[in-house]
Amino acid sequence: MIKLTAKEFAEIVDGQLIDLAEDKILNQIPIVNTDYAAPGTFFVAFIGEKVDGHDFVATALNKGSSFALVSKTVTGPAILVKDVGVALLKLTTAVRKKLPNMKLIGITGSQGKTTTKEYLLSILNQVGKTVATEANFNTEIGVPLTVLRADEQTQFCIVEMGARHTGDIKLLTQATLPNVGVVLVVGTAHLSEFGSVENIAKTKAELINGLPTGAVAVLGNADPFTPKMADGLDLQKIVIGEDVRAADIELPGGFAHFDLVTPTGRVPVSLQQLGEHQITNALAAASAAHALGVSNEKIADGLTTAVLSSKWRMQVDEVSDITVISDFYNANPESMKAAIKSLVLLSQVGGGASWAIVGKMHELGTSQMQGHLDVIKFAAQSGVDHFVSVGTDLYEAGNTPEILKEMSFYNCSNLDAVLQLSSNFSAGDVLLLKASRSEKFELIADAIKAKWSGGES
Repeated sequence: MIKLTAKEFAEIVDGQLIDLAEDKILNQIPIVNTDYAAPGTFFVAFIGEKVDGHDFVATALNKGSSFALVSKTVTGPAILVKDVGVALLKLTTAVRKKLPNMKLIGITGSQGKTTTKEYLLSILNQVGKTVATEANFNTEIGVPLTVLRADEQTQFCIVEMGARHTGDIKLLTQATLPNVGVVLVVGTAHLSEFGSVENIAKTKAELINGLPTGAVAVLGNADPFTPKMADGLDLQKIVIGEDVRAADIELPGGFAHFDLVTPTGRVPVSLQQLGEHQITNALAAASAAHALGVSNEKIADGLTTAVLSSKWRMQVDEVSDITVISDFYNANPESMKAAIKSLVLLSQVGGGASWAIVGKMHELGTSQMQGHLDVIKFAAQSGVDHFVSVGTDLYEAGNTPEILKEMSFYNCSNLDAVLQLSSNFSAGDVLLLKASRSEKFELIADAIKAKWSGGES
């Protein structure tokens, strides 16, 4: 974090100093988990539904955190405020204004945020010191944790922005003042919470509507809402796939090779991540980097050398004689279809059978039944050999004679049933495991890998 005196910090958050001298320099980074407590950090005591951070203040201080931001009286150095969340946003707003030369990029969308962020991070790391969202810290808590890691030497800050309610992204945009706002796509993720795709679009558009004068809007073109979000606004606009696009696309083994075409030229790119859908994420990152003035050569280098650190996102593992694709960080009909495309492409390389082992997609609201039906139909049309439904009957409606002409269908109630079915796997087969995060498909993936690597009989 930037250097502030304790007095300045307290004034920003309307807080009271406890056991902290007014002239003490505070430039520590915030943490919310005592596992990361150490010298150079300060502990933020949030009160959640099940956990009260104030119960862990002593642990954080004992492990080296310099002080705590609290809303209850505690023992030890602290800054006492009325509401920790409000205080953290106030601090974020103030720190952002004190870093006018730092370029901040806000990224939102129903899918692709994390992959786009990691591609952009790989690009910008070549240019200068860059801070980016870690894990899935994309809420009113996570965004401040990201921005407050920036200091006077930080050139770029990449912030994922998620939302559970209309107004969430507006609040985050006001606090962070992005130089570039990226909206990837409006889809059906969290449909049950927002009620309609139109409400989702309205919420994502809060990022673009809140951009300051001189900012750039980077907009996807895969839905009818996103390309129009900057209409009527005094913003420069870059449309992904149009102003910055991919040409001469090849997909050897499901990995994308293409020429990146921008207004300033054309360069070859080879992605190391499985899936045709990764092209869109790469183009989004390239568009943001182009808006920041990064050269085509550095953009291409960053994309080609990017190693995605996020677990369970199109993670490919060779286990004995089979290939396992783990993609269960989240799931909605759009991401399911993209993953199925990749499964079929990869299976065609080795000539083995393709197995789509899928679970329930959550938060689809009234579109739940249709969403699952669309996925099984898409799998059959795409050439999947075997479709395995795990722990849900929602795919059963698609188990029709027409579908069964194209692929076999299995319904497994639990992990044991999947393991029993796994005796049908053959050398060269490719497995896709995908479901919403709460379905805990990592247990299935680990069990299959253990069985096929000889770790289990």
